Amino acid sequence: MVSGPLPRLALVPGEPAGVGPELCVRLAQRVRDYTLTAFADANALREAAARLGLPLELVAPRSAGAGSRPGTLAFIDTPHAHPAQPGVPDPANAASVVLALHAAADACQRGEMDGMVTGPVHKATINLGGIAYTGTTELLADHSACDVVMMLANATARVALATTHLPLREVADAIADAPLERTLRILHRALQRDFGLPAPTIAVLGLNPHAGEAGHLGSEEADVIEPVLDRLRATGMALVGPLPADTAFLPAKLRGFAAVLAMYHDQGLPVLKFSGFEEAVNVTLGLPYPRVAVDHGTALDLAGRGTADPSSLYAAADTCARIVHARAAFDRAAAG
Repeated sequence: MVSGPLPRLALVPGEPAGVGPELCVRLAQRVRDYTLTAFADANALREAAARLGLPLELVAPRSAGAGSRPGTLAFIDTPHAHPAQPGVPDPANAASVVLALHAAADACQRGEMDGMVTGPVHKATINLGGIAYTGTTELLADHSACDVVMMLANATARVALATTHLPLREVADAIADAPLERTLRILHRALQRDFGLPAPTIAVLGLNPHAGEAGHLGSEEADVIEPVLDRLRATGMALVGPLPADTAFLPAKLRGFAAVLAMYHDQGLPVLKFSGFEEAVNVTLGLPYPRVAVDHGTALDLAGRGTADPSSLYAAADTCARIVHARAAFDRAAAG
C-alpha cells in the first residue's frame, strides 16, 4: 500500500443495460486504499446489487468515510430517462451516460476528484440517442481540450496507439510527422510521471509488414516514422524502431521496453489482449487527471446474470490509484 492521502476516484458505470452497474457493485465490496464516488443512476446500482444479492449503501460524498468502506459507494445521482433493462440498451438513456462522464470529468478538473475509472459504453446506442460519439477517450479529450494517447496495459505489456478508432483505409494518411511526434512526447511524459519510469525505452512499430522491407512494402517508415524517431532521439528519448510488428512482441524483446507504440488499433491490441485480457486496462494519457477504463465491452449477453468477470474493473481502479500517487510523487520531486 502506498502512503499518503487516499486517492479520490470518480466511478462511472457506463452503459446501464450492460455489465457496468453490476461490476461497480462488486468493486464496492472490496477493501480498498482509495475512495469511490459513483456518478450514476441510483436505481440502476441498487437493482444490480439486488440481482447479485450483495449489500450496497449509497452515501453522501462528504459523509464520514464516504466511498472507502466495503459495501458502500459515495454517490452523485445522474438519473436515466428510462429504467435500465439488462441486455437491452435504450437510446433514451444516452444523454445520462454522457452526462455522467462529463460530470466526473468536471469534478476531476475542479480538484474534487483525483482520477476517473470508467466502465464500458455502448457506442451505437449513444449515437442512436442523437449524440455524436466515437469513444470515451475522444470525448474526454474534447472535454479537456487537450491531446491524448490511448494505451492499454496489463502485467505483460503496455501498448499505446498512434491512431485509435479509424477505418483501416484512413490509417496510412493519419501517420504524419506532427501527430506522431506529439503522441511519442505524451507517451514518454506519461511513462515518467504516471508510471515512475525516469528513462523509459519505447518500441515503435512500423506501419507496413516487415516495417516496409526497406521501402519495398511501403514508404511510411522511411518518409515519416524514421525522421520523427531520429529527431526525438536527439532530445534524449530512448526509441527503438521502426520495428516489424510480427516480431516486436517476442518475450525476449518485450522485456526491454517500457511500452510499445503501435500504428493502429488492431496492430498491437490483439497481442496485448491475448497475453492477459481479464486484467487489461485502458489508460488515457495526456489528460489533466488520470483516467483508467476497463478493457472490454458492455457484454450485453451477460448483463443481469451476475457472471461477468470484474477483474478488469478491479485492475482499472487499482491502476488509477497508483497513477494518482505516482503523479503526486513526480510533481513533488519536480518542485524540488
